[in-house]
Amino acid sequence: MPRQNQNIPAPQPFNPLDKKNLGESVAEAMIEGPVHHLPPDRFIGAGIYAIYYVGDFEPYRNLADKNRDGRFERPIYVGKAVPPGARKGGFGLGEEPGEVLSNRLKQHYQSVQAAENLNADDFYCRYLVVEDIWIPLAESLLIEKFQPVWNRILDGFGNHDPGGGRGEQRRSPWDEVHRGRGWAEHLNPCASSKEVLLDSVREFLRGLD
Repeated sequence: MPRQNQNIPAPQPFNPLDKKNLGESVAEAMIEGPVHHLPPDRFIGAGIYAIYYVGDFEPYRNLADKNRDGRFERPIYVGKAVPPGARKGGFGLGEEPGEVLSNRLKQHYQSVQAAENLNADDFYCRYLVVEDIWIPLAESLLIEKFQPVWNRILDGFGNHDPGGGRGEQRRSPWDEVHRGRGWAEHLNPCASSKEVLLDSVREFLRGLD
């Protein structure tokens, strides 16, 4: 009697319309796209983006090496820009995006330009205009794939001026390491010192391939 392989798991069939597979196709389309100086020229649309660093700030040395000579293999930050209506649960409803993605990249350029220990000329980006329903999924997949240090360790790069009523709000880890954004200087010190944060950055980047 032939032996039955009852304990062998059946492989899951590939479903090209599965939302994760669709999200991965969006993320791959961005990765394969052209690289631009930050900020790129103005354009209309919402979508996803990755920012790359090629400068000589010592804690980012290993990361910058992966991006020099036109390689751009390891983003320092990944983000998204969604149409205004999407923030209220309107994903997939065809909200007019305007220049929301272009403006977001310009805001990031202004942040690195304000930082005392960064050179804005050392930053590049890739971006992809995407239908709004796929934007959050594609961003999550890119962050999981690349583990960008400004997403995982130095949180706060994408923060905005909180305005009045700051109260006990603290500076973000990013603003503690890269001092210079005027509104962040008025916040309370970060819970971790710059030295501790930079040690965490070095250890984190050593652990990446």
